[in-house]
This record gives sequence, structure tokens and C-alpha cells, in this order.
Amino acid sequence: MSATEPGDPIPLRFRLSSYRFRLPEDRIAQVPAADRTGSRLLVLDRRTGARAHHGFADLPRFLRPGDCLVLNDTRVVPARLIARKPTGGRVELLVLRHDGSRMEAMFGASRGLAPGQALEVLDRAGEPAGVSLRVAAVAARGGIAAIDAPSPVRALLDASGRIPLPPYIRRDGGAAHALDAERYQTVYARAEGAVAAPTAGLHFTGGLLAALEGQGVEVVRLTLHVGPGTFRPVKTDDVRLHDVGEERFDVPGATADAVNLAIGEGRRVVAVGTTAVRALETAGASGRVEPGEGATRLLIVPGFRFRAVSAMVTNFHLPGSSLLLLVSALAGRRRVLAAYREAVRTGYRFYSYGDAMLIA
Repeated sequence: MSATEPGDPIPLRFRLSSYRFRLPEDRIAQVPAADRTGSRLLVLDRRTGARAHHGFADLPRFLRPGDCLVLNDTRVVPARLIARKPTGGRVELLVLRHDGSRMEAMFGASRGLAPGQALEVLDRAGEPAGVSLRVAAVAARGGIAAIDAPSPVRALLDASGRIPLPPYIRRDGGAAHALDAERYQTVYARAEGAVAAPTAGLHFTGGLLAALEGQGVEVVRLTLHVGPGTFRPVKTDDVRLHDVGEERFDVPGATADAVNLAIGEGRRVVAVGTTAVRALETAGASGRVEPGEGATRLLIVPGFRFRAVSAMVTNFHLPGSSLLLLVSALAGRRRVLAAYREAVRTGYRFYSYGDAMLIA
């Protein structure tokens, strides 16, 4: 897919402005539904644009025997640390990687960070945790620092780290952490490494998955560790030029075999979330899903040829986001935006803790 030459008009389906929609702030879910399957479910026919409104507990009605349902079993790490400078200024750290007592972290601070600077960690109640960090280096481009801790970083995250909620969820404190530690994880989360949840999976319970398997749906798993790029806004007028960042994934051999067999037999492959889509389409770029570990920077926009995925479960996404682009690539920009406008009008809850769509 080639980018537009300088001075050429950007085709409508590749213009960032084509993926804007009006979303009242009160539609952004701040807390999860009382029960995981208590969310609403908008069913969208990706070929006709027909829409129907149901509850997520109704999902078994729309999956059929032989469907291959693919889950992302990554687990969110409590990778958000709150610290304080000697001047009293607050610093938020998002730990991207750690090895022993050294971490690499994105930081948010009003006046930046400098090598040699000391930081005092705050516990989940906002009180001093008795741990002092030291900035070792700051990247030339800014926003990322190497930071040393007096003990293993993993233990520090377990003691004082918080679940790194998306920036549009504005809650804090110990009670919020206790809720999010449970509900911002899927019930099948296993492989630690994500800084954000694969949120389409938050609606599933063990009982619902058992019911799907009981009716002949094949349930398989892969891992894609969601990175901070999922929150990165698209800033290029031509959406094809956006960089989604790199994310690591692992497709087990049994999963690759199951997906390839389903494709060969003409059965549907239903990805749960955009992360599962990107892992499958990266591993299946040759037309056959290859097992193993890898990294993906795959940007999916309208015009993309899907080789593995034929349907998906997904949440409602930010205007102009790479996630909305991916959904529009599968179902068509006009059909998706029409469904979103209807969802806004009828009171659906948006984003990570919001309601769900089935695109089939």
C-alpha cells in the first residue's frame, strides 16, 4: 500500500478526518458493568450493514458450531508507578520493560526528568512507600527514561504498582486499584506482559466460554502483549502513515493448526479484539498462519486484505484511532460509523469498560 505523493489529495477512506464522530463525554464508561456479561452487544453484519441490539450474554446465539474463537491471553502488569520529586512535583511512570533493578519507563512530569534525579515512590494510597528511585538516563527524544530501583522492579510493581488504565478513565486510589486489578483482566489472562488489557475479552466469563464450547465453538488462545502504542493518537492526515509501535506475540502450534484448518474448511475465524486480529494477520501474512513468537507493527486500514479473520468481537473505540481504522477495514467505514452513531444515540457505553460489538 503506497502513501500519497506530496500535493496529491488523500482518498476519503485514508483521511483522518473521515474517522471522527461526536461522542458525548458521559458515554465514556468509567467503571465496568456490574457483571462481565451484563454489557450490551451490537451485532453488525459487515456485508449489509444490518444492525441488531442484544446483551453480551446472547453471544452464543450468533456463533455457530465450527466457528474458531481466538482469545488473547495476555495479562496486564501493574506497570503504573506514581512518584514524587524532591520539589514535590508528581511524576507518573509507565514501566515498559524491566531487568532486575533497572526499568525503562515512559514518564509524565510537568518539568521533565534529568539524569541523577531522585524520585520517591508513593504507595497506592498516595503515601510515601519508603522506596527511592534514581534516574539513570533520559532518551534524547524525551518521554522515556532509564531508572534504577534499590531492589527488583517486579517486586516494586507488585507492592506499589497500579493497573495502567487508559487516560480517559479518571479514577485513582486504593479502592479503584482493587476493582481494576480484577476487572481490567480477562478471566483467561495468563501470560504477563501487557500495559493495557485486550478489552473485548473483558466481557467473557468461564461459564460463557464453556457454553460456547458446549455448542461446538472451538476456543483457542494466542498471546499479544498490548503496548503503549494502543493509546497513541493518529496525528497524520493520511492514516496510512501512522506508526502503531511494536508489540510482541506468540501463536502456539495448536492455535495455528486450528485456525488453518478452519480456514481450509470454510469455517469462520472469530477474533476476540483488535489484538487477536493483528497477531493472526501478522502470523498469517503468507496465507497460512505460522506458529511461533514474533513482533508486529502491522497497521490495518481500509483496503487491507484479511487472510485469517472473518469476524470479530470488539469494543467501541476512540474517534480517529488506529483501532477504529482496523474495525473499519473489516466492516467498511460507512457501516461502522453508522453503527457508532446509532450506539451513541441509544446510550451504549464506550471504550475499555464499555459495551461490545460483534462484527460478522
